[in-house]
Amino acid sequence: MNGWIIVNGFLYTDKFSEITEMFTDAASKLRIELSVKSNTEIYTGIFEMDSRVKKPDFVLFWDKDIILARYLEISGIPVFNSSSAIEICDDKRKLYTAFLKAGLPIPPTVSAPMTFENIGFSSFKFVKPIMDRLGYPVILKEAFGSFGDQVYKVDDPKTLKRMLQELQKTPFLFQKYISTSHGQDVRVQVVGGKVVASMRRFSDKDFRANITYGGNKEAYKPDEKACALAIAACKAVGCDFGGVDLLFGKDGFLVCEVNSNAHFKNLYDCTRVNTADYIMEYIVKKLGR
Repeated sequence: MNGWIIVNGFLYTDKFSEITEMFTDAASKLRIELSVKSNTEIYTGIFEMDSRVKKPDFVLFWDKDIILARYLEISGIPVFNSSSAIEICDDKRKLYTAFLKAGLPIPPTVSAPMTFENIGFSSFKFVKPIMDRLGYPVILKEAFGSFGDQVYKVDDPKTLKRMLQELQKTPFLFQKYISTSHGQDVRVQVVGGKVVASMRRFSDKDFRANITYGGNKEAYKPDEKACALAIAACKAVGCDFGGVDLLFGKDGFLVCEVNSNAHFKNLYDCTRVNTADYIMEYIVKKLGR
């Protein structure tokens, strides 16, 4: 069996190469030839334009080039995760809509009204009813962002006004600040409807627990309810596998995000559980090989 792992040709950093190496090592254990391909060398229409390119048995899509992922799917190639799952996870507005549809517990969340780049917000009247519900501090999240980037904690009306002026041409959402989860969350790795590893992330430097922002990590054993919630979150967005972030709510866990392309190297360093092995074994089983 042979497969491709698709990465972004313009953002192939050491962090990404660590993951691809873990995947190629895991594949070799199963006698799978897994080749690293970038979206600059595999493009839409490649099979029709170049008959020398042979289709792989599957694609592990470690990028967010949705159009390319869809092209590979319509070319008859199994893609993990699917283009629709990646698209939902990449846009936090779609992500929270999927959580709402599935009835999952989430922080109260409101998507900012859509405007146009050449107009922006000509009025801020829509803000008051949102803030009456959410209160201060409030979290603003750009719709597109990773590693805790583009997430802001806003403590007062003056700062909010400034942030709205800065973000008005950028899709974003408002979210209630969960004080009980300040500087901490739980990352749960789900593969094929099962929890394979988990860690608690915590920080005394930032309201975000992300390790990118100086957070620490420790192995964590989630209870049955947390595991069921993480599995349900993956199912809600259609992910075969994903890194689910759970917040410590006042009355139990809340779903924060599902990361379709979760960077699990930190999870491996913390737990010594190799997510790549589980994902490759899942793909083999899914394909009936």
